[in-house]
Amino acid sequence: MVKVGPIDALIVRKRIKNVHVSVLPPSGKVRVTAPVEMKDDAIRVLLSTRLTWINKQQAKFKNQLRQTPREYVSGESHYLFGKRYQFEVYSEDRPPRVEIQNNRKILLFVRPGSSLAKREEVMTEWYRAELKTVAENLVQQWQKRIGVQVKGWSIKRMKTRWGTCNQQTGKILLNLELAKKPLSCVEYVVVHELLHLIEKKHNDRFVQLMTKYIPKWRSEKEELNRFILSHEFWNYQE
Repeated sequence: MVKVGPIDALIVRKRIKNVHVSVLPPSGKVRVTAPVEMKDDAIRVLLSTRLTWINKQQAKFKNQLRQTPREYVSGESHYLFGKRYQFEVYSEDRPPRVEIQNNRKILLFVRPGSSLAKREEVMTEWYRAELKTVAENLVQQWQKRIGVQVKGWSIKRMKTRWGTCNQQTGKILLNLELAKKPLSCVEYVVVHELLHLIEKKHNDRFVQLMTKYIPKWRSEKEELNRFILSHEFWNYQE
């Protein structure tokens, strides 16, 4: 741990060439990933030059909009691909299901006495199915345009990343929470991860590729991280 003014930074040393400073959600904790041989004094000097940026990032996280934990009861607001819906729950002695009514309401039908865990499970699987349909089309469309071929992709609930790519296996993961984000943001994440099959690092080449395929990708990234649509804190990690 290194302290610079009010900032306490966690130091992680690895066998790397460059130093990386990260401000992590949800509390704005500062982490420095540094080369093994880098001294603490050198890290303090670096942090002192980044204090303005660190404070800005911490303020952004502090002011980030959050949604309170869902109880899956009538009257709540729920989101699907960036659109806000009124949520209503109905009891019926049939297998559970979810419907969208008049493009304004999400209706959850469950058996009488269904627990919070059960209601959440039904909604989670519905979100998974909705995202799977959208993502499947996007993956097929963009891998042809980019000229890559994924070995497989899947959906998983993740706390710190909107997507990941394993370049060795050729597989990508998409965060389940993307089902609540605008379609343009889902597309951005799909393209982002597919491009990692070409370029592993976030270097100049990667930026050039992103700009080639999605010229306004920076605004999509900002939109992706601007609103919190669940009680967890999400931020697209680079």
